[in-house]
Amino acid sequence: MRLLHTSDWHLGRAFHRVNLLGAQAGFIGHLVTTVREREVDAVVVSGDVYDRAVPPLAAVELFDDALHRLADLGVPTVMISGNHDSARRLGVGAGLIDRAGIHLRTEPSAVGTPVVLTDAHGDVVFYGLPYLEPALVKDEFAVDRANHEAVLGAAMDRVRADLATRAPGTRSVVLAHAFVTGGQVSDSERDITVGGVAAVPAGVFDGVDYAALGHLHGCQTISERVRYSGSPLAYSFSEADHRKSMWLIDLAADGSVTGERVDCPVPRPLARIRGTLDDLLADPELVRHEDAWVEATLTDPVRPADPMARLTERFPHTLSLVFAPERAPDDPQVSYARRLAGRSDQQIAQDFVAHVRGAAPDEREAAVLRDAFDAVRADDAVREVAR
Repeated sequence: MRLLHTSDWHLGRAFHRVNLLGAQAGFIGHLVTTVREREVDAVVVSGDVYDRAVPPLAAVELFDDALHRLADLGVPTVMISGNHDSARRLGVGAGLIDRAGIHLRTEPSAVGTPVVLTDAHGDVVFYGLPYLEPALVKDEFAVDRANHEAVLGAAMDRVRADLATRAPGTRSVVLAHAFVTGGQVSDSERDITVGGVAAVPAGVFDGVDYAALGHLHGCQTISERVRYSGSPLAYSFSEADHRKSMWLIDLAADGSVTGERVDCPVPRPLARIRGTLDDLLADPELVRHEDAWVEATLTDPVRPADPMARLTERFPHTLSLVFAPERAPDDPQVSYARRLAGRSDQQIAQDFVAHVRGAAPDEREAAVLRDAFDAVRADDAVREVAR
């Protein structure tokens, strides 16, 4: 059975205020063409269909168009909700849509109930694990600790229990939206840290033939059977070096997996350039970036006059301007934002405590801070679901 694995469409998202709806529509067209020309048997979409719980109407219309075009091809599609989606909204009408071969899996309670497809070698069962916010699903899965590993592990126990009732040789695919240990992050993914931990081990997916993952925006192979497709478009300049693609997965009769990357259309390349303003305007090596979306980091010791206006004369698609003069990290003039770069909320809070009282938090105090941040995250998740 040939699968097309994609995720993280983030329909409705902009890129530094640039509307990407046209580029997203171009991707949907490319996906439909790939399904038709590469004789795909099933499409799997591993979450974050939308960029936010209440997406703009244009994004909903594009999603509706995608569903109609996939249904018209007669190729089954299995989708799950991600941490950016409202599971309840995405799942509206799922029972009716199911009849058209579009299988939306947004309910945590249904993780052990697969979509069953058949090819010449027998059944292939698809289990949809929507994004499982630990604070919201811990009771459903009866776990003692509300963390990602516990709830995903409990969900996979249900998957394996159902799979054990199937005929010998039944092949299995799991769709999940999670951060798996070993994955490489980018700046455009929403933090899902709980209890100071965001990642779960890849071993949680043991027992299935293929785990089609979503959440991380870079296409990557955790193992031969555990892969991220990544997002079809770049959503931050940290993805400037990404090769955006989908996975074309061939699932053999014996459950073995082979994968091929299918490149996605690039609306405009990204470039990150760094140097003094005069150097950036004069450097002949930068000619190749003149038509790109540009993030420029200026290292001038003193902020130059009209930097954006001058940059856009050469790089008309400059979207981001960063001022970062070359200074030692302990220089008092280093900006507060630069000092915080790359640090988690937990680390920032602990540093603040150490600065105020002259001693870092002890283990008990660090746990109190961690619980406070988790409570805020859980409250935000509840509010988003209720919207």
